[in-house]
Amino acid sequence: MKLVSDSAIANKIRKMNQRVRWQDPLIQEMGIDQTRLVLEDNQGDNNEFSFLVIGDSGSGKHLGHNPQRQVAQMMLPHHDQCRFMLHTGDVIYLVGSSEFYQQNFIQPYKEFLVGGDAPHQIAYDRMVFNLPILPVPGNHDYYDLPILLSLLSFSTLPIRYLLQKRLDLDVGLHGSRTGDAYARAFLDYLKAFELPGELENHLDKHYTAKTDTGRCLAYQPGRFTRLPNRYYTFRYGGIDFFALDSNTFNDPLPLPATQAGDADRRLLEQRRQQMEQEKSRIMEASAKLNPKNPDEAEQLDDLQAKLSQTEEIIVDIDKQLNSDQKTQTDTEQLNWLKQKLIESWNNAQVRGRVIYFHHPPYVTEATKWQQSQTLAIRNRLRNVFDAVANTLGSLTQGRPLVDLVLNGHAHCLEYLQTENTGHADSHINWIVCGGSGFSLRRQRLEGPDLREIIQQETKTVARSHLYLGRNGQGELKRRPYSGLRIDVQGEDQPKFIIRPLVAEWYQRQWQHYEFEPFTI
Repeated sequence: MKLVSDSAIANKIRKMNQRVRWQDPLIQEMGIDQTRLVLEDNQGDNNEFSFLVIGDSGSGKHLGHNPQRQVAQMMLPHHDQCRFMLHTGDVIYLVGSSEFYQQNFIQPYKEFLVGGDAPHQIAYDRMVFNLPILPVPGNHDYYDLPILLSLLSFSTLPIRYLLQKRLDLDVGLHGSRTGDAYARAFLDYLKAFELPGELENHLDKHYTAKTDTGRCLAYQPGRFTRLPNRYYTFRYGGIDFFALDSNTFNDPLPLPATQAGDADRRLLEQRRQQMEQEKSRIMEASAKLNPKNPDEAEQLDDLQAKLSQTEEIIVDIDKQLNSDQKTQTDTEQLNWLKQKLIESWNNAQVRGRVIYFHHPPYVTEATKWQQSQTLAIRNRLRNVFDAVANTLGSLTQGRPLVDLVLNGHAHCLEYLQTENTGHADSHINWIVCGGSGFSLRRQRLEGPDLREIIQQETKTVARSHLYLGRNGQGELKRRPYSGLRIDVQGEDQPKFIIRPLVAEWYQRQWQHYEFEPFTI
């Protein structure tokens, strides 16, 4: 039985466009850039500033302990010193359902919200942040329940008890409705304005910031904290930040219509069957455990991690098996990124660039490097970077195109650097921040070096310098959940000082600690 359903890319794009009235004639007539926001906190001109990063956080209580809340508490001492928080996606597990925003987002981050002293009174689609939280959507923020499981969720059948009580999976009653819950929670949901003059009045009130690309949304902490679109950009302290929706350019290329392609398809079908059998074994084992027994609760937590990981592999296989249809790619967003990077490099006011999105192109978590979605994201980002580099020529003076890329999706904290990849994504700093609440994953056995076949030769294209994820066995098992504080310093070429903040669950106790900062 499938636990999640992922909508087609064209459907995601169409529905998200409708929700923000993408390129509505009135919006175009008013000269509004729907991919830009200005963070109006009266401090955006300071070259030295700090911000927080979290990702893959939207989990529940985890059978008695709450990792997400622990990470949030680690962030609180930095609240007043940081200007905003970036979220790398998967705000709500398992299927982005609106009914889980109260438990899995509002309660853990109540101090970051206006009215947080009474979080139960805050509606998920009426949130206002006193410290800006600027997310990108993750795959779970788009997921829905398959029809059969959705029907079962309304009943008292054992499957509901197993999923919601024993495995502690927040399945809800429906799912995200193809990202609608995320859109209502974070985006400026312009579709809601239907009466004559209502939309124009709203735009006149909140799209008052003026930039070199026209009018745009004014993000005002404590007053109006909405995002203009599922992907967007903002400038702070001379750094251009680009937030992407990688869920719409992660479709794998079709399997070739050759004998080798047919063989690959058969292997994928066999592996999918094995994963379904593994899923059944996990659920049968879970049914025999008592979540009120501490030892068995730990085993259930491990089984939850395995079940989620297995389902993720099945989704990736399904994407490959279905790729004989026309591969869908969000070319509009990728072209937008290309153009905005070129404009950024041609703007003397900009001294650095940060990109953040959900799916990591480079990662050493146990399952991600071999996934078809990882390859798809990496290839499409490389194509954009190569096109930008060809346009800019010598303008970059040997600097990487971007200073830092932030991702989630892999449930760990990892710092990598690319080497010579043969593309314009060489010598870039990459940080995966996806260990902020949901079940953690182990590093792959192959170790920290990532290798690819380039011109018929296997070469190291990236190297991991830090990995924090699930490790150890039995009573010595460690679960280091994490977030980041990043300090930006320097003048013409910025320095980023990375400060990992870790809340570790070990032997049924929490330990909080900060790693030694490192500079990139």
